Amino acid sequence: MTRPKAWLSWSSGKDSAFALDVVRRAGDLDIVGLVTTVTSAYGRVSMHGVREQLLDRQAAAAGVPVHKVEIPAPCTNDEYERRLCAILRAARVDGVTHVVFGDLYLADVRAYRERVLAPLELVPVFPLWLRDTRALAREMVGAGLRAHLTCVDPRALDRSFAGRIFDEQLLADLPTTVDACGENGEFHTFVTHGPMFDRPIDVRPGDVVERDGFVFADLLPA
Repeated sequence: MTRPKAWLSWSSGKDSAFALDVVRRAGDLDIVGLVTTVTSAYGRVSMHGVREQLLDRQAAAAGVPVHKVEIPAPCTNDEYERRLCAILRAARVDGVTHVVFGDLYLADVRAYRERVLAPLELVPVFPLWLRDTRALAREMVGAGLRAHLTCVDPRALDRSFAGRIFDEQLLADLPTTVDACGENGEFHTFVTHGPMFDRPIDVRPGDVVERDGFVFADLLPA
């Protein structure tokens, strides 16, 4: 039986990466593409601040092509939607019927995604929805997922967390006010190892800088 074709909304971080592994293990969908928003002026994954070269290495390790939604800086939400819908419309023509997201519990974010996909006749899928985030974070680490914190919101989490590895020690060190998966935007990550990859993504630390109110820890190809 032919499985429905799906793209996966890929941030380069742990939630989307783990969602890929969960969907593959379930076997109900055929993930034929990743879709990622890239800020063209910087050549980096939007918000996560990850270099495009490392994004490409992730896609190669996952064995799935990545489709990039290139946006300017700054970018209005209307412009973002226009560019996203254009690439998703092309995917629909190619037989893609579902889009997978790694969202965990923010109802407004889910409703927004559903609203954007509805006119395109694409079905949103949320394989991690309403999972307990502390248990989920431990499950990720236990499954061999390894990630670096590439962006930290210093209003929610001390800037010293930027660049740290997402592991049991980090989970133990997180303040109780911070979601274990950073679902409220407290931090964003870049995944280097995990069951969704057939090889590790070797990186080395770069500069830590503050920009637009966020602290970014650069990662360089090793």
